[in-house]
Amino acid sequence: MESRFEERYQSGDLPWDHGMVDFNLVETVAGAGIKPCRVLDIGCGTGDNAIWLAEQGFDVVGCDLSTTAVRFANAKAEIAGARCHFIVADFLAGHMPSVPFGFAFDRGCLHSIPDALGRKAFAERVGGLLEQGGLWLSLVGNADEPKRDVGPPQLSAVELASFVEPYFEILSLKSGLFGSDQQTPPRAWICLMRKR
Repeated sequence: MESRFEERYQSGDLPWDHGMVDFNLVETVAGAGIKPCRVLDIGCGTGDNAIWLAEQGFDVVGCDLSTTAVRFANAKAEIAGARCHFIVADFLAGHMPSVPFGFAFDRGCLHSIPDALGRKAFAERVGGLLEQGGLWLSLVGNADEPKRDVGPPQLSAVELASFVEPYFEILSLKSGLFGSDQQTPPRAWICLMRKR
């Protein structure tokens, strides 16, 4: 998986990267009253969401499998004057600094894990890195729309719940759209959870 994402970032073939913070993150942070804390941006890509969080006063660690993505993220953060710490790491196996976190965010990482056991391991790993009562916002491809030729992997609400509920209480699960520059953005589950 690491080499696949590295190749995509090197080639610039990044349909998921629209160069802006995802509006779902902005709305959830405001709507749920999430206060600045240590936050982990899982699969941070080129850093737009991490930079926005840092600008809101969060202490941000962003991790990604791709060295190229992290290089872009560091450059963007420097230009923005945002204090973020970006690392190249395999989220499921790598060391994460500043543990525990109060908030975790992933935009399309959970659904990128190819099998059910891996997705459960992902949810367990998020829980293990959060403080008691910590929050996780996950944006996941939504199987309520037909499969696209190009688009995110899709999960049903039942599948998503089955992966996360052993470790998290689902506070809200709503159907929406990914933040995107595409004419018809892909549908997403916007899932806010609290560590059990």
